[in-house]
Amino acid sequence: MTTWDGLQKRIIGCRKCPRLRQHCRTIARDKRAAFRDWTYWGRPLPNLGLPTARLLIVGLAPAAHGGNRTGRMFTGDRSGDFLFRALYETGFATQPTSTHAGDGLELIDVAITAMAHCAPPDNKPTPEELDNCFPFLEETVDFMPRLGGIVALGRIGFDGALRLYRSRKWLGGVKRPAFGHGALYEFPQAPFLLASFHPSQQNTFTGKLTAEMMRAIFHRARELLDASEPSRAKRSATAPESMS
Repeated sequence: MTTWDGLQKRIIGCRKCPRLRQHCRTIARDKRAAFRDWTYWGRPLPNLGLPTARLLIVGLAPAAHGGNRTGRMFTGDRSGDFLFRALYETGFATQPTSTHAGDGLELIDVAITAMAHCAPPDNKPTPEELDNCFPFLEETVDFMPRLGGIVALGRIGFDGALRLYRSRKWLGGVKRPAFGHGALYEFPQAPFLLASFHPSQQNTFTGKLTAEMMRAIFHRARELLDASEPSRAKRSATAPESMS
């Protein structure tokens, strides 16, 4: 039986996308001047967090000089700075910053994954590359028996979550949900889906996404998780046991 740790190892060892693997290696070799003393990770990034979490964040992909350098999701770049501060301020993280893999950060009741586990050129994975990584999202969800909700960061994260919901027939008769910051979709027998703008510099520097808006997403997620705990417990009691 595959385990969560086994999934993590298979993500790290994945070689399905030659373009992405070459890009990660090239960035790790050439580096950025500010990080010339770093030994870059330069490989696919595993999920961050534990499978016992009730909330799953679905992002786009690691940053070339962020996660691809540090080896941890959203760590070492400004998108991560923005996200982790919001998580800390809403009780989902033990500290507001994430600079490197040994900095003491721990997530609380939340895990983080991505639609692509390798850093893509120009932050744009191809549809084929997203397809290659999609099974990792499915397995990640399989190993989260207490999962009560998903926060999708950006349209690609949202579309990937929708693909997951459709594949599991979680959408039921609901028309295709529309992406929008704060858009919430709830389902009787499935985790809620909450959309957010991605905390990219393009959004945060222009004010399209503010710190208050990001905090509000995770305040709302916590309210939803706490309100729906009884129904989640009922679903878990009837679901197959998951190894972790």
